[in-house]
Amino acid sequence: MTDREFRLAYVPGVTPAKWAGVWAERVPDVPLTLVPVAAAEAVRLLHDGGADAGFVRLPVDREGLSVIPLYVETTVVVVPKDHLVAAADEVTVADLADDEVLHPMDDTLGWAAPPGLPAFTRPDTTAEAVELVAAGAGLLLVPQSLARLYHRKDLTARPVAETPQSQIALAWPAEATTELVEDFIGIVRGRTVNSSRGRTPAPAPGKARKQQRSPAPGGSGRRGAQTGRGGKGRRPR
Repeated sequence: MTDREFRLAYVPGVTPAKWAGVWAERVPDVPLTLVPVAAAEAVRLLHDGGADAGFVRLPVDREGLSVIPLYVETTVVVVPKDHLVAAADEVTVADLADDEVLHPMDDTLGWAAPPGLPAFTRPDTTAEAVELVAAGAGLLLVPQSLARLYHRKDLTARPVAETPQSQIALAWPAEATTELVEDFIGIVRGRTVNSSRGRTPAPAPGKARKQQRSPAPGGSGRRGAQTGRGGKGRRPR
């Protein structure tokens, strides 16, 4: 038993289950606790010690953080199923010029100026914006994972070319790069369990016994294991 745990934060749209499954196999003695967090609150959660590491959406303030960019998401437009856009395989920003486009306060695409016409309101969240799309109050551009997260049967989504894209990254406090954080980095990067950059594997029993039989002259077995070269000590002349 152990009183340790590894707390992993994740923003909406990220599905950490596959990494959590690998963790359970490789580090079974340390429970992994998933901590959902709003994209705008993820960095503060890490600085406040609410999680050991987390999946965040770039860009973020990197001061005091170590950050590993992982993957970029396709940007899609969410529309009612009977909208003209639904008939296309892909659209451009110009195709949306005459449509009202919702711009939620928690937008993750970082628009300098969103395409289309301004909608009558700025909803607080992406979830609220999706409800407004369903009500016919405008269209919404989001990373594809968020379109899937808030999917409705009466809505559909199409890729949009030449738009800002959201990137997912793994982040953690730079001063808290613990062994458990290193373990999780290895999992995310797809390292094998025997990778030299993961946890240091325990020495093979035979090798350990060989080191113990080769102490330095006049010293202890431990000192000989630290200073011996090639697993053999020199004979005194």
